[in-house]
Parts: sequence; structure tokens; C-alpha cells
Amino acid sequence: MKIIFLFFLILLSNLTFAKTISEYEIYQKITVYDMYFKNYSQKFFGEDFDWKLFKSQAIAESNLDIYAKSKEGARGIMQIMPSTFEEISEKNPYIKGSLDDARYNIAAGIFYNKELYDFWKTKEDNERIKFMLASYNAGKGNIIKAQKIALKKGRNPHKWNSISLHLKDVTGKRSKETINYLDKIKRIRQEI
Repeated sequence: MKIIFLFFLILLSNLTFAKTISEYEIYQKITVYDMYFKNYSQKFFGEDFDWKLFKSQAIAESNLDIYAKSKEGARGIMQIMPSTFEEISEKNPYIKGSLDDARYNIAAGIFYNKELYDFWKTKEDNERIKFMLASYNAGKGNIIKAQKIALKKGRNPHKWNSISLHLKDVTGKRSKETINYLDKIKRIRQEI
């Protein structure tokens, strides 16, 4: 059941291809990068962190497509902006390859998540993960601005539910994208 769900998630945008792909090819497409997700999750977050969270994020970002490119210019499996990749590769000796190489794209995405996770260290773990993912999608500065609005409105600025209510005051229509992004990652994670 899980493989079928992931099959439709990954191939949703290309239905003609779905008619010709075998179950083995589906499995290969779904698992081909697992070693990178496991390795870099362990390297940057430790052994006990759920590496499948980052795989779920990558499915939400690009459907695990190394050739994915957003209209804003983000590229690869983790949809990293070239300027962000440059900053990350300057900070981290493990990330010296190309943004278009799956290994380094995944490593950069997980490392960037770690920076965001560390920034939100005052949060309880479940909230911290939500803030990390929201920051990855909407930008840390926008989440901070939404926190300030939530605080002014008497809401708890350390709870994602409060931030999600006020994110539209900062990012407008894009706030729905961020809220749906977190929901999508959660749904995918429940399936893999």
C-alpha cells in the first residue's frame, strides 16, 4: 500500500510514464537516495533522528527529482537555491560537490535543516521540527515576523498553530503554501 501511495505521489505530474513503469522501477525510484538521507541525517542530527522526515520533505519538495527546478531558481531533490548552496558549502567541509549532484543536494538540504533546527532550540521538539520545516519553506525571517505578530495579538509565539494564523500577514497567499507544505510532509512521513 505504501509503495502504491508513493508511486502516485512521485509520478502524479507524469501520468503517461506511470503506464510503463514496473513495480521494481517504482521501488528503485523511491529508495535510490535512502543511503544519503540516512547518512547525512545521522551525521548532522545524530543516530536517533528520524531520517525519513527528510526523505518526506524531499518528496514534498521535488518528488525526489534531481533535475527539478523551481521558477525561483531552487534546484534538485531538496530544492536548494544556488546562493544558499554556496553558503552551506563554505560552512561545511562535507559539502563540496555540485548542487546538481543528488548526494550533495541532499547533504546541503539536511545541513540547512540542522541550522534551522538549532536556531529554534527554545522550542519543544515537535514544535521545533515544525518551525524548522516552515523556515525551510517560507524563510526564517518570515517566521520570526509572524512570531512578532502572534505575540502582539496575545498568542503563543512558540506554537506553530499561532504562527500559522499570522503567517498570511507576512507572506500573503504564500502562507497557504507553507501550511500545506508541513501537512504534506506529515502525510508522506506517515506513509513511508
